[in-house]
Parts: sequence; C-alpha cells; structure tokens
Amino acid sequence: MNRFQLNFKRNVGPTSESIRKCAPKTVDEWRDYYFSNVKPEEHITELGRKLYVKITEVIEAEVASVTEEDCIAYMIQLVIDRTFDGYMTEIKTVYGQLERLLGVTIEPAPDEWNRLFNVDFFIRVGEKFVGLQIKPITFGGGTVQLPEIFKEKSIQEKTHRQFTEKFGGKVFYIYSYKSGERQTVSHLRLLSLKENKHHGKN
Repeated sequence: MNRFQLNFKRNVGPTSESIRKCAPKTVDEWRDYYFSNVKPEEHITELGRKLYVKITEVIEAEVASVTEEDCIAYMIQLVIDRTFDGYMTEIKTVYGQLERLLGVTIEPAPDEWNRLFNVDFFIRVGEKFVGLQIKPITFGGGTVQLPEIFKEKSIQEKTHRQFTEKFGGKVFYIYSYKSGERQTVSHLRLLSLKENKHHGKN
C-alpha cells in the first residue's frame, strides 16, 4: 500500500486532521464521519481493488522471496521499535517540556480516568490532583481549528467538573502543535496550568 501510495493524502484525504476535527469516542463515530466528510466508502473500496490488482499482478513474484525470518524481524520492529519511538516522542513532548517549564512531576492517568473524566495526565498537589488533557492542534492554511476545539471542550466540561469534585483539582487543556519536526507546547498555552499550580499550592 505504501509502495503504490494508496494511503497517501491525495488518495485517502487528511486523516490525521480529520479525526481531530471529529474527536470521535468510538470507531463507528469516526467511520461515519470519514465517509460523510472526507472520502466516500466507494472511493476507499476502489482503492482496495487497486491494491488487490497490485498484489496479485506485481507483488506475487516478489512475495515468493520473503522468508520466515523477514516476517519475524518485521513484527518485532513494528511491536517493539516503533512503539518505543512513539512513546519516547510523547515523553519528550509532555514530560520533557511540561515538567521542565512547570517544575513538577507529571504522571500518566489511569485508563479509568481517561474514560470517565477525559484526563490524559495528572499532577499531584498535596492530597489533590490536577488533571491534564493533551490536545494536538492542526494548522490548515495557517489557521487553527478553534471551533472544533471549543466544541469538544464544552462537551467534556461535565466530566471535568466530576474530576474536580472527586480529586479537588481542575482539568486543564495543554495545546501542542508541530513546528517542523518538533512538537511544541507554547508558553501561552501553559499560562493557565501555571496559574492552577499556584492556586493548588495555596
């Protein structure tokens, strides 16, 4: 699929940007949004047919040369190396920048907190917890998708209030964006979190 560029943006649309606009809670919600707003299902079906032709006519002879060792090595790289690379990118972005700028320890939230309260990370402040919701921002044509961001924020307000009632601290959004090859969290977007840290100490 990569080789014949069937999954390139010109064929499948801006998937990363689109899923952030959709902000789905389930795969069915994302599927409906994609087929309605990005590319129709018939288009993806046609790409699947093209892939089948490429595999049966072009790749069939090449596949015969693939060894068991090749497949084992690929699976190990996919599961171990690529997962680690993604994890380290997250660490550098969230833990590296935020911990350095705020001077606090940031911990990943349990899965239950993510599901119930829409919290990705948290900061301990005495016996209480401050929640963090990390939001990647996509810039399209020099603009940011603010309407989608505010819409999602309003939807999550109830769960964030429940978090505050249960754990004592507010939930704050951290907006990050990619600048070149670097994921950036600006000082402006950290302002509210710094204020919350100050209030927590009081």
